Amino acid sequence: MDPVKLGQGKGISTQEEREREFPYQQADFEQVRQKIYNHAGISLADHKKDLVYNRLVRRLRALEIDSFNSYLKFLDSAPAEMSQFVNAMTTNLTSFYREAHHFEFLSETYIPQLEQSGQRKLRIWSSACSVGEEPYSIAISLLEAGISPERWDIKIYATDIDTDVLATAKEGIYPIDRVDGLSLTRKKLGFLRGKDSHSDKVIVKPCVKAMLQFEHCNLMEPWNIQEKLDVIFCRNVMIYFDKETQTRLLNRMTDLLKPGGMLFIGHSESPARSMKDYQLLGRTMYQKRLA
Repeated sequence: MDPVKLGQGKGISTQEEREREFPYQQADFEQVRQKIYNHAGISLADHKKDLVYNRLVRRLRALEIDSFNSYLKFLDSAPAEMSQFVNAMTTNLTSFYREAHHFEFLSETYIPQLEQSGQRKLRIWSSACSVGEEPYSIAISLLEAGISPERWDIKIYATDIDTDVLATAKEGIYPIDRVDGLSLTRKKLGFLRGKDSHSDKVIVKPCVKAMLQFEHCNLMEPWNIQEKLDVIFCRNVMIYFDKETQTRLLNRMTDLLKPGGMLFIGHSESPARSMKDYQLLGRTMYQKRLA
């Protein structure tokens, strides 16, 4: 992704601007993308101008603010609004077992190798966990591999910058159609059928939820992880950052990962720098070199 650009991009016509519910100028868009870049490292291209309007217009309505210029001034004076601003600007496309080959490699290859080596402690980080489907898929994959909290010391850090999706993730309750694509085995390992008011939902089993530790995390700020990790999932995150931010983030994750540890990235992403510290084991699957 190109670095954030602060120059004037193509705007909509004056007539279209008049037809908007709220006044919204190119200068407003420039301020929005500077703020989201400074706070969260997210780089917005010129063509995202309409998306920004559509994402933030709900905040203006909720706060009864009459223009984007006024909203941006309010944002500067009300720090608590920043979390709502970030929540509105982030994308949360996810599903259980998305890019399934990552989870299959974890359960069928990597975890058995660790077990054979005698390791019984496992630390995994889902760095942009959204509504929780990624970290819960990780936990179910561990159960598929025969790994249980009774025999292993397991912790899966599940973090996101969006406080709304984190609340959903912590709850662990999903519409039943979210698990339609899962095998019967995975459904039985991970979920209970909801009852009464949740009869059209599935509920993550307590034994699965117990492996996870949910926390709010802005990847641009210090991370509250004080131990080396075996596995990091950082999928479909780098695409929102410019090259400089990608490199800085990758360097920090590399330092946190144990030698021999795994880094999983998204299918649409390419590493921001030479992956000299890693060996490519398969599509978007990287293992940190031992030396």
